[in-house]
Amino acid sequence: MPLTTKPMTDAELAALEEGRDFHADLLQSIREMKAGQGTVVYSPVIAARTAAGLSQAQFASLMGVSVRTLQDWEQGRRQPSGAARTLIKVAERHPEVLRELTA
Repeated sequence: MPLTTKPMTDAELAALEEGRDFHADLLQSIREMKAGQGTVVYSPVIAARTAAGLSQAQFASLMGVSVRTLQDWEQGRRQPSGAARTLIKVAERHPEVLRELTA
């Protein structure tokens, strides 16, 4: 999965926030959203599930996990295991395979 994140350290957070004008940032973000310039970033898990055209419940069932675990993966609170990551890659590249499994 190409999109990976790691928590920032306290020092990195402090450096990022130093001198930052949150009010101006918020106003700029609102202007961009109103102008249709906002971007949506999907996790690879969401991309795989939507490419296969499956609901969270269907995808979770295929993966052998609870809907709650799938939601945690989609929100970046937890990371899938090695086997789950492999199945997610298959789903991203060949969503028709997962659709066949649910038929």
